[in-house]
Amino acid sequence: MSRIIAFDVNETLLDLAALDPLFEDIFGAASVRRDWFSQVLQSAMVTTIFGQYHDFSTIAGHALSQMADRHAVRLTQKNRDAISGGLRSLPPHDDVKPALQRLTDSGLRLIALTNSPPQVARAQLDNAGLADLFEDIFSVDAAQTLKPAPEVYNTAARSLLASAQDMRLVAAHAWDVAGAMNAGWDAAFVARPGQVLDPLFTAPDIVGGDLDDVADQILAKDTA
Repeated sequence: MSRIIAFDVNETLLDLAALDPLFEDIFGAASVRRDWFSQVLQSAMVTTIFGQYHDFSTIAGHALSQMADRHAVRLTQKNRDAISGGLRSLPPHDDVKPALQRLTDSGLRLIALTNSPPQVARAQLDNAGLADLFEDIFSVDAAQTLKPAPEVYNTAARSLLASAQDMRLVAAHAWDVAGAMNAGWDAAFVARPGQVLDPLFTAPDIVGGDLDDVADQILAKDTA
């Protein structure tokens, strides 16, 4: 079986910084966007530890309410709709399309694997002009739990009739890389600005400063 390369979507492929002007307008500081997404990830981890499942959009909405309470801002439905719409139309990082095209042209199988709900994931990748580069788009909704729970990675592999040894995850989040490796996958870490590996966990065999670098290493290791 050809090696299957799975890509995280938010921050790994798509640039959340595009939301900064919205957060500047609503909260008076673009930096709140980073605090908000950190809260989204924290809440997602807690629900996963508790064995509960709330879809990522629901978690994102509640995290936005927390930011509003923290900054004493009154959120309107228009504000919420603007951020929700912005999430569905994020631009890709500049290195994404060329790197994905090179990997596709090499014969590797590419999928997306995201915490976003199915309809959001599809809209994100369609709007970013990336959907056609993927064989399939997988949401954690199929496993009814969020990354980095092993069920997410196991469900995706089973859906592809693949073993863990056939799979590699590419992500800009240390916890996602650790989750994939815990499930028996290989992984590759994209060191987007501000993202670093967690020394508590074994480092993946591929680490790169951008997706071009990571793609070069994947081509060397996974197409031999």
